[in-house]
Amino acid sequence: MSTAAENKHIAVLGAGPAGLMAAWELVEAGYQVTILDRDDHVGGMCATQTFSGQHGDYRFDFGGHRFITKNPKLLSFVDTLMGDDLLFAQRKSVIRYRGRIYQYPLALVDLIKNAPLPLLVGGAVDLAKQMFKPKPKDQSSVSFAEWIESRFGTTLYKHFFEGYTGKLWGIDPKFLSGDWASQRISLMDLKDVARRLLPGRRSSVRTYARQYRYPKLGFGQLYTRLAEELEKKGVTIVLNSDVCGLKVNANQLIEHVEYRQQGETHVLSCDQVISTLPLPLMCQLTGFDSGLAFRSLRFMNMPMETQDISDNTWQYLSDPELLGTRLQEPKRRSSFMAPAGRSSVMIEIPCNKNDDVWNMDGDRLQQRVLADLASLGVDPQLATGEYFTSYTEHAYPLMDMTYQAKREKAITHLSQYSNLIMTGRQGTFRYIFTDTAMEMGMMAAQSVIDGKDRRREIFDFRNEKTVIEVQSVA
Repeated sequence: MSTAAENKHIAVLGAGPAGLMAAWELVEAGYQVTILDRDDHVGGMCATQTFSGQHGDYRFDFGGHRFITKNPKLLSFVDTLMGDDLLFAQRKSVIRYRGRIYQYPLALVDLIKNAPLPLLVGGAVDLAKQMFKPKPKDQSSVSFAEWIESRFGTTLYKHFFEGYTGKLWGIDPKFLSGDWASQRISLMDLKDVARRLLPGRRSSVRTYARQYRYPKLGFGQLYTRLAEELEKKGVTIVLNSDVCGLKVNANQLIEHVEYRQQGETHVLSCDQVISTLPLPLMCQLTGFDSGLAFRSLRFMNMPMETQDISDNTWQYLSDPELLGTRLQEPKRRSSFMAPAGRSSVMIEIPCNKNDDVWNMDGDRLQQRVLADLASLGVDPQLATGEYFTSYTEHAYPLMDMTYQAKREKAITHLSQYSNLIMTGRQGTFRYIFTDTAMEMGMMAAQSVIDGKDRRREIFDFRNEKTVIEVQSVA
């Protein structure tokens, strides 16, 4: 432990995966660390909430999380941290569209059995056309719609991409950047789909990991455990603390962070700031309007009086008229997510903060969701009548056709503050998975420890055009 480290105080803004891992690396190196988070819990979007129902406790994550990594050091860290509380789970997913159920990833026999004739014929025609077309170029200026149609044809685009994507983002896919497609869809084109559907060929898409690690009591258990260990090492975690201002001196150094807690404003002096706050919010706090935006999510969480809803981890809901985009059954990840003999459902509903869905009365939203479940073949009478809803304001960085230029201006603006490092999913305005966020936090801490400016490297870390989700190293 160096004297320099002992005398430096680091403010970490946000107690999600990136912020907690940054704090871990820093306290291990001897720094004094204080973490601020506006929520009443740690974990950010990876937290787990517990609902005490009439039949026992139910646990719900903020979305569908799972731990997968190619980083041996990170994997060993998580395994050691969680011990016997880290389970192995198997993923099974389907696509629901127009009353039909398709395996995901697509399988030839299943597709022939379930797909309507127009889809099969249209897909075959599109495949024949593509055989004579040159390979599409990876152009950053193309839209999501153009990216998909040029690679998969109009038929698959209309059936499996257009409605779901429009519902998820709230905008027409022709105004969404092709970056979203290139980072989420690793199959190259329709010819690649056809090859992988052939008998004897590897049929799993490269982004699909069937087995993953998952904590016994919900994904958030990983971060509550990490926070407990951090506090044992002397890290101060201040919850319910909403960052509201920054004091910057003449040398463009941040001297202190202001935050509100229980109606009072407090000041936290610091030598360095590592921020996982949303990139546009951090710009706003420093007097710059980035023009960047996030898509929000609202969750409807309901106990169910049945052993199982299905054997699927989640179901993609592609019909535009259905309110949600995914139906998840938490006990498919861990049997401890619901009382014995019972289950629960979680519906992910895209929205924007303060729109009709965000502000909808809970009882009304529940009735709407129950009607959607009935249309999917889930008996609404299985619901106990209990429910609770939760929100994630900054769920998905809105990657419209203008986002790249806006993001670069935001990065340039914040780079003038030499003791500020942005990191994490929201902080870098990136769609990344948990392991990448944790690695970003470690990189931010290492920048402080060795004095090397890695800020640009963090913003671009693992910015692959394809294969964003991979098999774990073990």
